[in-house]
Amino acid sequence: MLYQCKVLKLIPLLAAVFSPLALANVVSITIDGGDAIFLAGRTDLTIPAASQPWTGPGDYTIRHGSPTPEEIVETLPPTVAVTAGDIIRALDPAVGGINFYNGLGEPYYGPSGNGLSGSNLSSLGGISGYIGPQGALAGVFLTDAIPNGTAPATLNFNPDGLGAEFSVLNPGIGQVFYIGDGKTTAGDFQTFIAPLGATRLALGIPDGFGFNGGPGAYDDNDGSYSIRLGINEIPSVPEPSAIGMLLAGLGLCAFMRRRMAK
Repeated sequence: MLYQCKVLKLIPLLAAVFSPLALANVVSITIDGGDAIFLAGRTDLTIPAASQPWTGPGDYTIRHGSPTPEEIVETLPPTVAVTAGDIIRALDPAVGGINFYNGLGEPYYGPSGNGLSGSNLSSLGGISGYIGPQGALAGVFLTDAIPNGTAPATLNFNPDGLGAEFSVLNPGIGQVFYIGDGKTTAGDFQTFIAPLGATRLALGIPDGFGFNGGPGAYDDNDGSYSIRLGINEIPSVPEPSAIGMLLAGLGLCAFMRRRMAK
């Protein structure tokens, strides 16, 4: 009967509203001040001690010319496994602080960075540059391969570009993107979509001298950010809009059943 068909059609909606995704995953990540986003996936590099200079082909970060109080060594940023099409978002706002200047203690920048703009960093070893808020938490999607070759286009997260208030972002492989605290100023959590070929997401810091030019100046960074990410995670409580759709559908079924019973 017609009303039976409509009830059957509501079953997928019921499942979508009340059942968690089978492949959902939640990860908590700490990002240290030395986690250089431009070194994401670069297992081909040997990172020298803070007292030693870099050697190699030139695709490495710039350091201070003399020892810093912190003597931080650049580190490969942490990664989390993803697959193409995965939906990633913060489940809680990112927290913490990093001091980007010589000397321990304040001033600390939060995950959203300092201001709405001010950073314009060039690409490095197959990883794009970064334009946007200074010292913000950033991410980059990678394949299983070591990044190399020509870097993809640099995304602009200044107010005259994409800005930091986007709802959904679809960066490409190797494109550094702004994460900040993971939500808009209105309090809505932002969504990041893993591109075709992505197998991992790295989270790190975009830094350089004066936050401009070649990536570097990590050797005086102290502090950390932390964030809890949901991968394909849906709310445990049904969204009001979904509940409304469900009730409307059930009401329609009841109406059709009464009509056919007459």
